[in-house]
Amino acid sequence: MAQEKKSGGIPYFGPIVIIISVVVGWALYSFVLGAGSNFEGGNHDNKPLPGNFLAVMYKGGVIVPLLIAILLIVLIFTIERFITIAAAKGKGSVEGFVRKVRDMVSNGDLTGAIAECDKQRGSVANVIRSGLVKYSEVEGDTNLEKEEKIAAIQKSLEEATALELPMLSKNLVIISTCASIATLVGLLGTVLGMIKAFAALANAGAPDAIGLANGISEALINTFLGISAAALGIIFYNLFNSLIDSLTFGMDEAGYSIVQTYSASHKK
Repeated sequence: MAQEKKSGGIPYFGPIVIIISVVVGWALYSFVLGAGSNFEGGNHDNKPLPGNFLAVMYKGGVIVPLLIAILLIVLIFTIERFITIAAAKGKGSVEGFVRKVRDMVSNGDLTGAIAECDKQRGSVANVIRSGLVKYSEVEGDTNLEKEEKIAAIQKSLEEATALELPMLSKNLVIISTCASIATLVGLLGTVLGMIKAFAALANAGAPDAIGLANGISEALINTFLGISAAALGIIFYNLFNSLIDSLTFGMDEAGYSIVQTYSASHKK
């Protein structure tokens, strides 16, 4: 029960972050990008001041705050995953910890190995500790055959791993989804901006190269924001998957060592 509570995280953290990001994105769009000081005459309905990028972003249209929200969501969950995975690794090097515990188990020092898990903490240590505790329990049980004891240790390791893995991969689907839709939302904003730019050009009655260039520039802001959010989402999603695979490998390696050590030290 304690382990499940620890792995659960903040209730409704995902929906809360998404709602806050949308609100912050709209606030930034309205009060920062759309501030009168960014435009000629102090009015956001006028042209942007020369070289004012914030005003150009504001002119990108109503899709811009949504793209800002998506970018914020990716950044917030990236930070959250870094913190969670760092905590899952524990206090020291995972490789050094696994090697130390393996040596202790090989020398029959189960108490020291369990104490090392308590010192290390994190997901890898939790899984190994579970296997070591079961190792100690079955070692003195004379009612079980060797194969049954090994199966009990393996089951304990598998159950502990099943509890820890969801915590490691939690919220990655949100990053993946943002990475997938960011470019499409950006292209939607670009298309809408291009439609508005050419419609304004048609209504002007005469070619306006400067107006058309400004319109296209404003429309492409959506593409820029969409690609930026998508690129960050893809990079961090793959990075986190790689880190999780590394932690999972450490769990499996340590679990295999515990089972093999027990099998080798108990001939019957």
